[in-house]
Amino acid sequence: MRPVIAITAKTEELRNRQQITLPDAYGKAIEDAGGVSIILPIISHKSNITSLAGYADGFLFSGGDDIRPGYYGEEQILDLTLSSDERTEFEIALLNEVIRLKKPVLGICLGAQLINVALGGSLYQDIPTQVPAPLDHRSVHNVLIKKGTLLYRIFNAPPPLMGGGEGEQVFSGEIPVISAHHQGIKSSGKGLIVSASSSDGVAEAIEITDYPFLVGVQWHPERILEDKYTQRLFNAFIYSARKSNRRE
Repeated sequence: MRPVIAITAKTEELRNRQQITLPDAYGKAIEDAGGVSIILPIISHKSNITSLAGYADGFLFSGGDDIRPGYYGEEQILDLTLSSDERTEFEIALLNEVIRLKKPVLGICLGAQLINVALGGSLYQDIPTQVPAPLDHRSVHNVLIKKGTLLYRIFNAPPPLMGGGEGEQVFSGEIPVISAHHQGIKSSGKGLIVSASSSDGVAEAIEITDYPFLVGVQWHPERILEDKYTQRLFNAFIYSARKSNRRE
């Protein structure tokens, strides 16, 4: 049986109704890697969050708007397009329960920032004004993957597990990515290490070392499904989720 991946989503008002919105590329990436996805509404009752954490085999925290700076102990210093507090609080509560159960977690863009904030880390509210000589993080650019990390092993993985091919060149440790963010990880949360960075020193990926699979990336791998590194990342995520699948 395919592992079930729960994906967080944005809630916004469309045609005078509150609706859940999520780019379909997230579900396509999960399906291509061998999983099946469910899209999550915002859940407020703790018992329901606990039930959800126990039900799904893996959790993908998706992209979205900015986290209110108060969640990482700062005053807002400029205009931001904020994620709703309801979404932030739901996702923090869900992540804490998922971590307690040691279920696989993948965070993308906002999802990576959410993981960091939930574990006590902080964010740059605006990379262009707070980081010296910053890259354009709303573009295609390269990131350097740190050796010895789970992310490095995923991208440098043997073909049978992660979708590599015979005769490939040795992994250089650097990959091109599609980014679309102006905020970024400033200080890492408890237990997190930075596993990738860009040339301006901004953290591009985080992970927990003593955990089956918890990875957050600042870029959008779901936007380039044909990319081999995207495929290896999602394959590794689904592989870990399959091991936690108790319905088989």
